Amino acid sequence: MKVIGIILIVLGIGVFIFQGIRTTKKEKVLDVGPVEITKQVERSDSWQMYAAGGIAVVAGLVLVLAGRKKISAS
Repeated sequence: MKVIGIILIVLGIGVFIFQGIRTTKKEKVLDVGPVEITKQVERSDSWQMYAAGGIAVVAGLVLVLAGRKKISAS
């Protein structure tokens, strides 16, 4: 579990560094017989990525801390 936790932490920090994803999608504007007109629409997702990065970091920390062995006092 410790290795998975470390991987989640690294991926979560990577999401914060790269700050989002830009995608380009072709959208059909007009379709009349053999004539077709399309346009490119650019979309940027950033807030969802911050939430996903935060969740990954927290989940990774929980897994790393849960994987630690407890030291007994006796």
